[in-house]
Amino acid sequence: MSVSIRDVAQRAGVSVGTVSNVLNRPDDVSSDSVVRVSQAIEDLGYIRNDAARKLRAGVSTTVGFVVLDGQNPFYNDVVRGAEDEATTHSIAILYGNTDEDPSREKVYLDLFREQQVRGILLAPFGDVLPQLRRLRTAGIATVLVDRFSADGEFSSVSVDSVAGGRLAVDHLIETGRRRIAFVGGPLQLRQMNDRLAGARAAAENATVHVGLEVVPTTAMTVEEGAAAGARILARPRRDWPDAVFAGNDLLALGLLQSLVSDGRMLVPDEIALIGFDDTIFAAAAAVPLSSIRQPSRMIGRTALRIVLEEAADPDSIPRQTVFPPELVIRRSTTG
Repeated sequence: MSVSIRDVAQRAGVSVGTVSNVLNRPDDVSSDSVVRVSQAIEDLGYIRNDAARKLRAGVSTTVGFVVLDGQNPFYNDVVRGAEDEATTHSIAILYGNTDEDPSREKVYLDLFREQQVRGILLAPFGDVLPQLRRLRTAGIATVLVDRFSADGEFSSVSVDSVAGGRLAVDHLIETGRRRIAFVGGPLQLRQMNDRLAGARAAAENATVHVGLEVVPTTAMTVEEGAAAGARILARPRRDWPDAVFAGNDLLALGLLQSLVSDGRMLVPDEIALIGFDDTIFAAAAAVPLSSIRQPSRMIGRTALRIVLEEAADPDSIPRQTVFPPELVIRRSTTG
């Protein structure tokens, strides 16, 4: 069984308070007591539970991170950035994946509140404002990740997805594409709506006539991308788009997979394809994938810094950090 502070006190013949003082304020204790307690610690092999001590003092050494899609390499990179920053502060990251399920999201947020984490980083799926307010009442700082906080009630770190959507469609138009499909969803996700809004703005503001249709998906996965590609290919050839802007790289990779497998619509000769996120798999695809790059690790590092600052100063003003997107051009749009 583990040795407790009471065991040390009994062995040294002193009070529990004296042992605590020796551990935390040895200058306030007589040298005789220090010697006796130190000897008892060595004899019994007592190991101080520093994590429990900090938790009792209200200073946890953990931060919770809840993401909406643990299979998406973009979120893996964001978490990695947060972990890199956390190590410089002696903080550990507790990770949870909701799989775009609001009930799982609630479970993780409740769990991290019960664990009294220092703060929570959240890439949300559903309406989380009521839970975030409860977390704030409990003294737990929360920062939204990959979601802009439009009302400014909570801090957020994100990329400008509207600008990213414009970049993607502007690029497709510049390469001569006129019949463009946006493939993405769920459309209740703020990120997807923003990317679609940017795509529509680019199409409406073009100096030439550009048609933009929406092919919705129920998830941001390779499988959903492949299914969307199959639906497009099932149409008469005259109804095929000549370009696709996919809401993220996983959808784009699924689309590419279905198009390459079918063989009737060559990329990029007959259809151009661009994704969003610029994950590690984009450059390694069968046809290297053009994409809108997000600074994923910087997003994670920045969010971690902000949540620690807000945990230290609960009266700090929420801030909205928005990074600019970057167009990365590869063979899937230019040949």
